[in-house]
This record gives sequence, C-alpha cells and structure tokens, in this order.
Amino acid sequence: MSEKQPVLNLGLPKGSLQDATIRLFGMAGFRIQVSSRSYRPAIDDPELEGSFVRAQEVSRYVEHGFFDCGLTGLDWVEENGSDIVEVCDLIYSKASTARSRWVLAVPEASDIRTVKDLEGKRIATEVVGMTKKFLEKHGVSAEVEFSWGATEVKVPDLVDAIVDLTETGSSLRANKLRIVETLLYTNTKLIANKEAWKDPIKRRKIEDIALLLTSALEAQNKVGLKLNIERSKLDALLKDLPSLRQPTISPLTADDWVAVETILDEKVVREIIPQLKESGAEGIIEYPLNKVIY
Repeated sequence: MSEKQPVLNLGLPKGSLQDATIRLFGMAGFRIQVSSRSYRPAIDDPELEGSFVRAQEVSRYVEHGFFDCGLTGLDWVEENGSDIVEVCDLIYSKASTARSRWVLAVPEASDIRTVKDLEGKRIATEVVGMTKKFLEKHGVSAEVEFSWGATEVKVPDLVDAIVDLTETGSSLRANKLRIVETLLYTNTKLIANKEAWKDPIKRRKIEDIALLLTSALEAQNKVGLKLNIERSKLDALLKDLPSLRQPTISPLTADDWVAVETILDEKVVREIIPQLKESGAEGIIEYPLNKVIY
C-alpha cells in the first residue's frame, strides 16, 4: 500500500507563538516535533506538512500559495493587506487566551491627548502600514518609521509616540507610557489560500483542523464534573448547578440515587464543590477535558 501524500502545506508561526502553537496542536491531537536546525517540523499526520516562518510573513505566503493554510494574527493579515480566507479565530498567545491590541501610546507627561495632536510628529512602530492608514483615516500627517524592537524605550528621546502591541498594558505602564487610542484588536487566526479553499479535499482537511483546534481551546478553561445524589435532592441541586448545556442524569443501581455529569468553567468549580457537598452530593469527581465541541 502506498503512503498517503500530504494534503496540506501548513504555515506555522515562529517566534513568540511557536511553543503555544505546538501545545495547542498537541491538545487538538497533532504531535509536532521541531528540530533546532530545521524550520520544517515533523507532524504525526501524513496528510500534513509544514514550516515555521515569522508570523509577520505567514499571510503573504498563504495568499501566494506557498502554504495552503496557516496560523497568524489578524494584525499581520491587515498589515500585509493579504487576500485570504479567514477560517476561524484562535484566541491564544504565548502567555494567555486573551486578545491583544495595537495601541497608540505616548509618555505620561506628553501634551498629545488625541490623534489630531500627532500632526507633524514622529511615530515608531512595527506596523507601519496599519499606522499610516490610521493617520490617513483621521486626516493627520505624521512621520512613521519602522521599529525593529524595544519600541517602548524610543520615547520621548527618539520619537514622539509609538504604536505597540499589548495584552494588559503593564509593559507600557512600566515604561511610563499612556495609551491614547486603540488601532486594532487582534488574535491568532487560521487562514487559508483562496484556491486551496475551493478544493473540496483541502477544504475538508482545513475545516477538520479548525474544528479540532477550536474545540481544544474551548476545553482549556472547562472541566467535567461527576457526582451522585439522592433522587429526592436532585431538583434542588440542579437549580444551583451551572452547565454547558443540560446536565446528564443517569440512574444508579439504587433506585433512590442518580448520577449527575456536567461540563462547566473551571473557575466555578472551586466555588460550587462545597455547595454540592452541603446539598448531599457524594462521589464528586472533577476531570480535565481535551476538547469541547458544540
């Protein structure tokens, strides 16, 4: 029997998102092994082959067909002006599952209070195209220069303002910077080449990957919960029991007892387990989830 040929060539983000992406694919059921000397990882799915490239470049390579699909941020799709298919949102980063945003920031003591105050000023950023479009939209003429990194330290000595990426704003505050306005909220997306999306075999594989990745993310902050309770106490318990949908109720060998199983947010469990115990629940078991599919 001949070996399966790869169906998709996948673009994966190298850099800060690389480890988080490998973990996400692992949760989705794909094992990705990376050699320190190669940009081409080994993927335990014979229908997939891929390469790690900078997230900034993924959308261009997808648009031009070097990759059938890939993972990159909405910000880089916008910055590159890439004509691709946005398949699904994958809200994760190297440290959290929160969306990030590109913000205009200035020193705390700066006189710049609005976008209009940037007239004639100098701005440093990695997203030059996005920043220029933003200024044009507001009718402001300013000089925008590319920043190779450490953008926060360039104000006020080298530039008047910066456009930088932040999740919480803590780094900006640590550098005594003040946010003036948000340009774009961004998160990782699975994107596809338009021609690959028209191919039914490739599209089915891309959609399968999207389903598994999104279900793995859904499972990250949820747990399963099982418990036993007397049937006479069930109604009172269900009134206070949160659930993804309706909980599953199963009879036990003792007719006057039932088993209850549900899925809920992990942060809720610590609050309700003592309540469940007080309500008469026994045999309470909390267990992790790999995937949650709606």
